[in-house]
Amino acid sequence: MSKAKDIQNFFYSQYFSDGLRLTFGTIVPALVFSAFGSLQTGIIVSLGAMAVGLSDSPGPVHHRRNGMFFCTLSVLIAALLTNLVSGIPVLLAATLMVLSFLFSMFAVYGARASSVGTMGLLIMVLSISAMDDPTLTIGTYLLYILAGCVWYMLLSLSLHQVRPYRQAQQELAESITNVADYIRIKANFYAVDLDIEKNYRALIDQQITVSTHQDNVRDQLFRGKRKIKDTTEIGRLLILIFTDIIDLFEQSMATHYDYGSIREQFGATGVLQQFYVTIRRIGNELEHLSYQINANKKPKALYHFKTDLERIRAAIDHVEKTHQLNALPLRKILINVRNLVQRMDSLYGYFDLKAKNSLRSEETDLSKFIEHNDIDLKKLRENLTVKSTLFRHSIRMAIMMGVGYLVSLTFDVGSHSYWILLTIMVILKPGFSLTKERNFQRLIGTVIGGVVGAVLLLVVKDETSLFILLMLFMVTTFSLMRISYVVSVMFMTPYVLILFSFLGMNTLSILQERIIDTLIGSGLAFLSSYVILPSWESVQVQGTMRKLLIANYEYVAQALKIIAGQPPSVTEYKLARKAVYVSTANMASAFQRMMTEPKSKRKGARDVNRFVVFNHILSSYSVTLLNHVQGASDASLTGDQIKVIRRTLSLLAQSIQLFEPEDDDDAFIEIDVETPSDIDDNNIDSEESRLITDQLQFLRRIASDLNNVCNDLMTGGAP
Repeated sequence: MSKAKDIQNFFYSQYFSDGLRLTFGTIVPALVFSAFGSLQTGIIVSLGAMAVGLSDSPGPVHHRRNGMFFCTLSVLIAALLTNLVSGIPVLLAATLMVLSFLFSMFAVYGARASSVGTMGLLIMVLSISAMDDPTLTIGTYLLYILAGCVWYMLLSLSLHQVRPYRQAQQELAESITNVADYIRIKANFYAVDLDIEKNYRALIDQQITVSTHQDNVRDQLFRGKRKIKDTTEIGRLLILIFTDIIDLFEQSMATHYDYGSIREQFGATGVLQQFYVTIRRIGNELEHLSYQINANKKPKALYHFKTDLERIRAAIDHVEKTHQLNALPLRKILINVRNLVQRMDSLYGYFDLKAKNSLRSEETDLSKFIEHNDIDLKKLRENLTVKSTLFRHSIRMAIMMGVGYLVSLTFDVGSHSYWILLTIMVILKPGFSLTKERNFQRLIGTVIGGVVGAVLLLVVKDETSLFILLMLFMVTTFSLMRISYVVSVMFMTPYVLILFSFLGMNTLSILQERIIDTLIGSGLAFLSSYVILPSWESVQVQGTMRKLLIANYEYVAQALKIIAGQPPSVTEYKLARKAVYVSTANMASAFQRMMTEPKSKRKGARDVNRFVVFNHILSSYSVTLLNHVQGASDASLTGDQIKVIRRTLSLLAQSIQLFEPEDDDDAFIEIDVETPSDIDDNNIDSEESRLITDQLQFLRRIASDLNNVCNDLMTGGAP
């Protein structure tokens, strides 16, 4: 996609829409009250609007409504309690610590609840000095905060009523772009001069992104009766496109081969370059589709792949005739590429006017594809233990907020010492690696943004120009918050400085305070992740490994059911597939975090790396196997194949049992399928049967390698 299209795509995206909505919702109260000579009051109202706005993450409208309601309740409680004890330092410190613990524990109920808790922390910190204004009472302060919260809720819900499917459409477009990037990374395996290991790591990293956005789309489209049973044209269309994108992503995973061997065998023939170009074009076509969906245009194809496929087929024929090589692996790859093209054609077919009245119905039970985070005290009680990462994080947050407050009292760090607490609140994360990353981003963003803001204030004196810059910086800050935190902070600092300049404060002094307070808060947060109940990934990774093994076990078991004549339902199969995708992404993400921790804490890192690689190969070949088994004739499925797949499942079960379950609900149950009595009569030696048998034998070898890695990890052995 060209740079111009990239920029256009950003302006069509949910990130920019969210940034505009949050900026408008935040700035309007301040402007209205400023017009009546009460800018300070307007800022308090805007503060309430911003708090609710930042918690208003994309999702089903009833979840957003409930989230904003509970956010309003949380910020009012935080503001009330903080203001009641603001004149008594000891009580205020205790209140800060208790509220910090409670709000941090909100994360047990999911990302939306976590953002609600974060906003509670934000208002708590900003309310510390609210009563310094003698004209302000606790009652009026709470009323202004409430007014801001209600104003933003009404704004957000009203916009949703105007365009109820827009967020889902934007999230779907983002998901398609992620799959396009994944396919282009896949194409790099056919570029003979690119490093396979480096590309392989990039592929696993991209799979994390794909999984995250696919979960977001599921949440938008599948949650709630209205969406699941949608009879509107656009609702059905979005669901059908998404389910086909999942199938296309699965097909792209099925193109996993021994790329080193393929390069060695066919690299000099030039045929791999043909695959590279065509697969990249498929990725480009998907990105083009994503852009058109995002821009709300009727999609039109960018390429015609018939010529590409013919060119590849001719190149394969040339390899067989000229180089006298067995081109069967290349023909298998061509089949997969052709399947990807056919799925692309199907996606464009949904937008054909003649086909709109004949959209196929989706046979899966969509409600089963979303996670349900019910608000119950049992889940909270289960996490009130030092074994819980979130409990350890909440304790750490409570202690450091107390320490930060004491530091601000003990040392003269300026009149805006609450920035120390804000920095701790934003930087401190459950894991060491996330805290380390956010620490670096906050420091870099604050320093660079501070320099830019100071220069602007020295150069630009016109208040109208400064207000326009303030608006631009706010939109950019809120738009980039979920894309690039470091860039978001770069724009946040200048807009804070411009805001203080409108209040008649010395902005250079403010900048100095902000940088010093950020350094203090960053140092305290980073130190605490080392010494206060630290959470090291090497200790927690075994639970993630176990879940991935179970997901792969249950996915491979689908092949056993098919061969045994007991095929799973479409819903059962797709649920097993989803579990593999999500667990694989979680495992890759856990390994990423593990590798950013201190070397002394990376226990078993080499074995965990081997585990990630073998599991990715197992997952990819399992997809290929399932595709072949589902399309095979009954005569090609034999009793010997069942024996091999049972052995594979047995090896996976042995690996699973090496790891302790995290809780009583995490029990593993082996799958047993009755074998048909007549399956041993199938003894036709067909190419199809040999292919399935070869794939099963390969999966068994990978399962054996996985079992060896798990044994090495649990016994402390080295490869």
